Amino acid sequence: MSETQTPQKFVYDFTEGNKDLKDLLGGKGANLAEMTNLGLPVPPGFTITTEACKVYLESGSEPSALRDEVSAHLDALETKMGKKLGQADDPLLVSVRSGAKFSMPGMMDTVLNIGLSDASVAGLAAQAGDERFAWDSYRRLIQMFGKTVLGVDGDLFEEALENAKQAKGVRTDVDLDAADLRTLVDEFKAVVAKEAGRDFPQDPREQMDLAVRAVFDSWNGERAKLYRRQERIPGDLGTAVNICSMVFGNLGPDSGTGVAFTRDPASGQQGVYGDYLQNAQGEDVVAGIRNTVPLADLAGIDQPSYDELMRIMETLENHYKDLCDIEFTIERGKLWMLQTRVGKRTAAAAFRIATQLVDQGLIDEAEALQRVNGAQLAQLMFPRFDVSAKAELLGRGIAASPGAAVGKAVFDSYTAVKWSRSGEKVILIRRETNPDDLNGMIAAEGILTSRGGKTSHAAVVARGMGKTCVCGAEDLEVDTKRRCLTAPGGVVIEEGDVISVDGSTGKVYVGEVPVVPSPVVEYFEGRMHAGADDADELVKAVHRVMAYADRVRRLRVRANADNAEDAARARRFGAQGIGLCRTEHMFLGERREMVERLILADTDAVRDEALKALLPLQQRDFVDLFESMDGLPVTVRLLDPPLHEFLPDITDLSVRVALAESRKEPHENDLRLLQAVHRLHEQNPMLGLRGVRLGLVIPGLFTMQVRAIAEAAAERLAAGGDPRAEIMIPLVGTVQELELVREEADKVITDVEAEHGVELKLAIGTMIELPRAALTAGQIAEAAQFFSFGTNDLTQTVWGFSRDDVEASFFTAYLEKGIFGVSPFETIDRDGVGSLVALAAKAGRATRPDLKLGVCGEHGGDPESVHFFHEVGLDYVSCSPFRIPVARLEAGRAASRSEGSDHR
Repeated sequence: MSETQTPQKFVYDFTEGNKDLKDLLGGKGANLAEMTNLGLPVPPGFTITTEACKVYLESGSEPSALRDEVSAHLDALETKMGKKLGQADDPLLVSVRSGAKFSMPGMMDTVLNIGLSDASVAGLAAQAGDERFAWDSYRRLIQMFGKTVLGVDGDLFEEALENAKQAKGVRTDVDLDAADLRTLVDEFKAVVAKEAGRDFPQDPREQMDLAVRAVFDSWNGERAKLYRRQERIPGDLGTAVNICSMVFGNLGPDSGTGVAFTRDPASGQQGVYGDYLQNAQGEDVVAGIRNTVPLADLAGIDQPSYDELMRIMETLENHYKDLCDIEFTIERGKLWMLQTRVGKRTAAAAFRIATQLVDQGLIDEAEALQRVNGAQLAQLMFPRFDVSAKAELLGRGIAASPGAAVGKAVFDSYTAVKWSRSGEKVILIRRETNPDDLNGMIAAEGILTSRGGKTSHAAVVARGMGKTCVCGAEDLEVDTKRRCLTAPGGVVIEEGDVISVDGSTGKVYVGEVPVVPSPVVEYFEGRMHAGADDADELVKAVHRVMAYADRVRRLRVRANADNAEDAARARRFGAQGIGLCRTEHMFLGERREMVERLILADTDAVRDEALKALLPLQQRDFVDLFESMDGLPVTVRLLDPPLHEFLPDITDLSVRVALAESRKEPHENDLRLLQAVHRLHEQNPMLGLRGVRLGLVIPGLFTMQVRAIAEAAAERLAAGGDPRAEIMIPLVGTVQELELVREEADKVITDVEAEHGVELKLAIGTMIELPRAALTAGQIAEAAQFFSFGTNDLTQTVWGFSRDDVEASFFTAYLEKGIFGVSPFETIDRDGVGSLVALAAKAGRATRPDLKLGVCGEHGGDPESVHFFHEVGLDYVSCSPFRIPVARLEAGRAASRSEGSDHR
């Protein structure tokens, strides 16, 4: 290091940071600093940076300078507080809490009451004037420290606590007195000694240092890694550690702890939302171990604290210009702010809040567009329960995360995952969830708990994942050991029984309740108008955001549609044309036999007869399609089936021939067919005789299709229509293939023009779906008027994956091992497939500046992929009709996106 270079700083006091330092201080530390700077009542403390965590994770030990920096900040904190960490007669206690850049609720570790020991517990009791409080705080420390830092099974502490309550004949831990808790502390210490192989540490600084290291380690814990994969959070960010002086909500009825939201995170409605729990500490609210009271009840419990909290909530929302999620503690009538962050919210709340904030003048429309995303819009398009249907009500809880979920009842995460992998839809039922349930929550259709409120672990995580969730259904008795749920009327739900969970109303039903389309889908279908007086508030919000997205987006959005019905729906959903019409889908059913005859024809006459029969059918298909999309482009892909899809199954045919021979029955036709199938049989049909190769090998096939397209366009012109057909040649690997097909196509189009006396403006282009096509795009563009990237096949050929085979076999392992963050068939592989798309787009436009560029693989409807296609300059994306609104929204977000607004 040079003499002028400043040593890296690993510790920041709360007074030194701000909300923009999330990369360095994590979200929690940055926001604690921001609240401190706003003059809000934040307990003093300091933050160890994510950089220190990264050094630890890479080297296995903390940075050499960290201990001295922590000591200096601890000395300053002790001076400010007027007492020392763990001081025997008046101990300073601190919490050690994780805090990554992005919120990961419950996924990493926290330890409260650091500094308590055998020597200082009496001092704490004396200072507080409450012996019970001191011993309760001490047992909490040993319990959290034992589980989090020393790796002791948490159930052992829970069992000891449960035994203590049973012995006393009480239901809750607040009913245990000081003597009970002192005995429990001894039991907890014995558990630690036996299970951890060491005594609970009595040195306060050792407690703090070990807790810091445990928080660093928790970044790579299994549940944290699983959550990051689920939420697509990078794995190299590390976590900060926040060391904060303790304030106590478990000092009696004039103390408590709570979580507040500046708006309802489930609906977006303005009001007083949250949970409060008297005589409770830290994690009690989010753990859901005791049922809370609504935050509004705080007004009757402690009016001054309630009024101050309302003022602070307004300050924070106006400062952050968004829904804020707040944790607070009241210590004997004194309000303390422990955390704030931009709160997770449901999809419906996201759209409502975004438009509300625009109306309040806090944000503009461009920022509102960044506050929502395509995944949330897709959630809003899911069906909801039909309230008019007859359904047996099982019970009711708190509507924590909306949606209509139906599935078989399961009572643990292992079963949820196991049954889900077998194709079953499941509802995970627990008394309360904890971070260890994350696997099951991901696997389940919905989550039901008998404890906890809107701020419990289950509610917060479910909202973040877009999962349906009902919490705090107190009347439902959950027995996880017997694997059943008992309702007040005596109805028993056993594991495997089907239930329906309505996260919008909090109602739980027996059996499967029918569903109806969501109002958002009704809006896109045109059956509900956003401007109507009785229009749904959510629909109005979606309409406003979509209207702005459509105004600012550069990418056009087309549909993948093969028939008039799909095309009409796509147009209602806002499609600006068809980007992919798969003609092979037109040859299934009754027509399959005609194609079979064409492929197996052994004379020109038989082949011509088959083509002649197919021509009018194809023409009618295209007339209907052009009529549905009148005035908009329709890209028709010429026939591109793997050949085996149109041939009889070779095994079935062989058996048929063998049986006929054994019975000495006539079988000449089947035998001739079997010989032809053997001749055309392919070991790897996806890389065989398909696409342009099929058109070149089977004379007349592509020219028949081109004639059908041209004839249909001429017919529509004669009817006063405006057909805009584009002919796409599939699976081209070299310009020579394209030139041969184009030459024949141009001749057919000229003939049709002459026959009908019309001018047909039919563009001819190709589908880029092979690496060689992408690498030679400059040459191919000489013969192509447009490129459409077939990213599904391009992904298969770049990776060497057969999609149908690999997704079911080893993709799960690849995702779990972190080789993929997400399947490359779901989101474009920017480094591999994406590089080829960018290269081909640039080379193609260098040859032909007016080259139209689009994408027709299903990546065209994936939010993250849409952003990539915008960045590389494509003209349009094409996707299935149902995903069109998502693509429209994301195309708008891509156009107006500001740096750093992605992970809200």
